[in-house]
Amino acid sequence: MNLFEAVFDHDLAAPAIHFGGRQISYGELRSTTLRMAHALTSLGIQRGDRVALLLHDSPEFVEAFIATCSLGAIAVPINMALRLDEQCSILHNCGATLALAEADLCSTLRTHAPEKLRSLKKIVSVDALPGPGPAPEPIEFPAPRDNEPAFILYTSGSTGEPKGAMHRQTDIFYTNQTYCREVLRVTTADRLFSSSRLPFAYGLGNSFTFPLLNGAISILCREKPTPDVIARVFAESRPTIFFGVPVVYNLLLEHHRHKQPLDCSSLRLCVSAGEALPAHLGEEWEKTFGVQLLDGIGSTEMLHMFMSNHENDVRYGSSGKLLGGYEARLLDEHGEPAPDEMQGNLWIKGDSAAIGYWEKPEQTADTFVNGWVRTGDLYRRDREGFWFHMGRSDDCFKSSGQWVSPIEVEGVLLRHPRVARVAVVEDFDAGSLPCPCAFVVAHELEFEPAELEQELRAAVAPVLPRFKQPRRYVFVSELPYTATGKVQRFKLRQSLRK
Repeated sequence: MNLFEAVFDHDLAAPAIHFGGRQISYGELRSTTLRMAHALTSLGIQRGDRVALLLHDSPEFVEAFIATCSLGAIAVPINMALRLDEQCSILHNCGATLALAEADLCSTLRTHAPEKLRSLKKIVSVDALPGPGPAPEPIEFPAPRDNEPAFILYTSGSTGEPKGAMHRQTDIFYTNQTYCREVLRVTTADRLFSSSRLPFAYGLGNSFTFPLLNGAISILCREKPTPDVIARVFAESRPTIFFGVPVVYNLLLEHHRHKQPLDCSSLRLCVSAGEALPAHLGEEWEKTFGVQLLDGIGSTEMLHMFMSNHENDVRYGSSGKLLGGYEARLLDEHGEPAPDEMQGNLWIKGDSAAIGYWEKPEQTADTFVNGWVRTGDLYRRDREGFWFHMGRSDDCFKSSGQWVSPIEVEGVLLRHPRVARVAVVEDFDAGSLPCPCAFVVAHELEFEPAELEQELRAAVAPVLPRFKQPRRYVFVSELPYTATGKVQRFKLRQSLRK
């Protein structure tokens, strides 16, 4: 089925999008999407052309994404929070011939891009596209071909240079059939709001796939989702499902405690992904608001979740259970199957997997192997079928000859009431031997570092073996995050080498 047909196979009079105080029906969205498709055709877009979307979360983003994919072209959403040089790097890599951009970004691109982006023929402001008018002529959109890319999503760059994962239209439908139907169980009465943006795999599912393929409402917000903005959306638009990352839930709890009570009365579910949700954070959220917080894991390569906690089947500190429609295996450092309760490298198989990275054959061959996807995550599975994230394989390290999982050490430190956020990375002692180092963000703006360090050392000593206990504590005002809320541990490691 074509994406356009799938989205608009609903009651066209029903509301589809809440945005900026407006309510847009499925029928209105269908008309504006057809206008967008006509505009793209008039701009010379053909099957296989890449169309870059430099747009905030908005109806225009949705229209452009549906129209581009449905025409057989390839949509390339680009994170608006990236620096200009990072955006240009993605534009260069994907070879986009057209960029649809916010008006203020158009002039910047026209000034800086021409000598760097020779494939980019047109930069068009969405404000310059045709507005409301007579009903547009229908378009006979082509049926998607097998293994034909429909969109490219760039990884968040938590370990370095982003890579463009190529996805098909069918991948969108598969995540709807698996995660959405098994875990979210979205109905036409639901209103979905995501603090993670549309250019990311997590946000695209949350704000596009799941609401619009099920006749529900997507709540879109152009503004950066600060705690103040999220609190306002909760009060005004009354979402029933909210999606965030752990750092956002932590900030919302702080906002609730110290600034203004958060109205969560409309919520029936909350979802976390991006990084492992610390157990105490999930427990505190549910205790405070009476809403379960379902942690799960997905990836840009798999498009959305392949493991998740389920409503009334929550094990805080875990990524939940494997979803129907996916296979998983754990391999030890020798490539042999790891038994239950032992950690191993996680490999995943499922029909939402990307077909590779755009123009990166070596990375493609390393990640996509005989139908399996090498996730780069270390996991262990207990005998009840719950999966526990032990960290990224390139973040784990050996101390005193034994493996240290940063996630495990961080979970202990985060239980200290004076710790707001923490990240553990590999450091080296005076003898050049590897050991853990903890970067800590304290709740208080003013505190005595030596005193807090002493408290933390006392807190970890009874619960962690000596080789896992941080040898060094570095107190910082903030941690470096990707736009998807993942800690950039490689930047912390680099700071220790200076």
